[in-house]
Amino acid sequence: MTPSIEAIEFHGIAALRLNGPKGSVAIISKLGAQVLSWKTPDGRERLFLSERAVFDGSVAIRGGIPVCFPQFANTGDLPKHGFVRNREWTVNAERCGDDYALVTLELADDEATRALWPHSFLAELTLMLEADRIDIELSITNTGGAPFAFTGALHSYLRVTQVEDAAIEGLYGYDYRDAVNDDAERRETGTELVVESEVDRVYFDVKRPQLLKAGNLSLGIQSQGFPDVVVWNPWVERCAELKDMPVDGWRHMLCVEAAAVREPVQLPAGEEWYGRQTLVAV
Repeated sequence: MTPSIEAIEFHGIAALRLNGPKGSVAIISKLGAQVLSWKTPDGRERLFLSERAVFDGSVAIRGGIPVCFPQFANTGDLPKHGFVRNREWTVNAERCGDDYALVTLELADDEATRALWPHSFLAELTLMLEADRIDIELSITNTGGAPFAFTGALHSYLRVTQVEDAAIEGLYGYDYRDAVNDDAERRETGTELVVESEVDRVYFDVKRPQLLKAGNLSLGIQSQGFPDVVVWNPWVERCAELKDMPVDGWRHMLCVEAAAVREPVQLPAGEEWYGRQTLVAV
């Protein structure tokens, strides 16, 4: 089947379905430019999307790959994780080849964004789907006359069968900030990170790719441009507090995010920055 792209409605919102080589499929919504589904040719869903996610724009969609910009989490005065994940983006480009399908969505500043954050910008989110991988690239252009700084992330919710049976390789020796323990800074001493309780960590300046070992849902994870890696799982108690998560949702997801958190990106007027995360089925 030749790769193609089609406009669809997904849970009542406008979206694009990328039909890739060998039967791979990805879905990205115009709301938030959020990747909501990625199925590899074996038919397995690789992203976690909460069955209780809200799609009316009142809150961010819980799951998939939300775009956090221009603020990660509560690191500044803006709404948590910024404001672009609740905004409607427009389609900028669609392309297909024999072995890929690609779409780019864009969002520019307007009166509403400038009321929150007084800067001119153009954000572009590009999703490329191949047989066994996706590349998600976020580019930010400073279209104004003065420099600005931002933090952000591709907040990837990865699907696992049971998070207790999963492990992440590639973080050994890196320093991290542990939000579960009063933002204490520590060094990772384990060759594998195993989730046995709530985890909310920012690993700094990570140079190596990661391997999510999760049985037949294992993934290779690599980023460019984003210096930090965030690992998050809410575990039992925190998950129960999230209205848009099922009670057992924590068990089936693990966020491994490409992020710029510790050192805000400094972007001069007229300049462009980009960061990318690649997920590969292994």
